[in-house]
Amino acid sequence: MLRFFAKYKFFAVFLFVLSAIIITIIYNVLKPEERLPVYQPNMVSTELVDSTMQEVRKYHTIADFKLVNQNGDTITQEFYRDKIYVADFFFTTCQTICPIMTDHMLKIQEKLKDDPNVLLLSHSVIPVADSVPQLKKYALEKGVNDEKWNLVTGDKKQIYDLARKSYLAAKSQGDAGPFDMIHTENFVLVDRQKRIRGFYDGTDPDAIEDLLHDIQILEKE
Repeated sequence: MLRFFAKYKFFAVFLFVLSAIIITIIYNVLKPEERLPVYQPNMVSTELVDSTMQEVRKYHTIADFKLVNQNGDTITQEFYRDKIYVADFFFTTCQTICPIMTDHMLKIQEKLKDDPNVLLLSHSVIPVADSVPQLKKYALEKGVNDEKWNLVTGDKKQIYDLARKSYLAAKSQGDAGPFDMIHTENFVLVDRQKRIRGFYDGTDPDAIEDLLHDIQILEKE
């Protein structure tokens, strides 16, 4: 009996390895490829979307912009050409959700510091107060990497139009005065074609892990 098993040992091992390979191939073929949705304005809560955009069902992209960052440099879509990026809205003197959001942006910055394909973009919702020097001070205090992360200020109407018409991430149209600062905790994931591919709670550590995972999916597209 032992001779019988010894004789066919190699064959049995071969069959086992072959079976494992076949099972792995079948699993990979049948397993659906992870793919992120492409968000349109009609898929998002109406309170976050400008009334002129709420019925848009396709072809939505982030509009062109021209803002100024913490170094006084003009930032446009050109800076983010062919890049994946994470956008949010904040203000430097915020004492509620913004510090948590900034800490999580710093975590993303650290995790992806060696990845040239992913950038960050934070818009001030109180641009009249968040001047270039104020943004620079904030950036230095927090440890912002200027090559990867822009903190931007500029025309308030442009910023709020971006928030509600492009990023779909603000609860106010910005028309209640200079300190109208109603914005969400959302981090918005934007792909290389300027399309929204995800929304994440910028105050939730688990959501940040989801965001990092989804960035990996986008990089494979």
